[in-house]
Amino acid sequence: MNSEIPEDPQRRVLREHLETIQVRTEKASSWRDAAEPLRGLVNREGYVPVSARLAAEDLDFLAEAREELLSFSELGIRLLDLHQPRDAGGISSDAANPILRCRSCMWRWPCPTFRAMAEAFTPRQRDAAPDVPSWRGQLEHQLDP
Repeated sequence: MNSEIPEDPQRRVLREHLETIQVRTEKASSWRDAAEPLRGLVNREGYVPVSARLAAEDLDFLAEAREELLSFSELGIRLLDLHQPRDAGGISSDAANPILRCRSCMWRWPCPTFRAMAEAFTPRQRDAAPDVPSWRGQLEHQLDP
């Protein structure tokens, strides 16, 4: 059995992406304390009367986002550690490319869990230009008389 399996490039990129999310999240400040005083500013329409129009649900999200994202990225990294390729140990006509199975679930590699994670966690291209915030249109609309 070949124990020296080259690292799956898609798996490596996915792990690096999750670790980047985790590091950025750890460096970010929690909004838990900042969101609490804003709750008293929620008006009758259900928004905080600032140009970004924060709803009570927005404040709930901001207050918990850092901790939830840390937990979620940790889960992704742990699942990647569980679901990784290993040599299936069979006879193959191509010794350079052996048949691989998932170490955890024994499905043929890439297993359904890894494919679902790769689909969900792959970085997406942003539609807007990088220097234009996605909320810009909301602010401009509110500033119009």
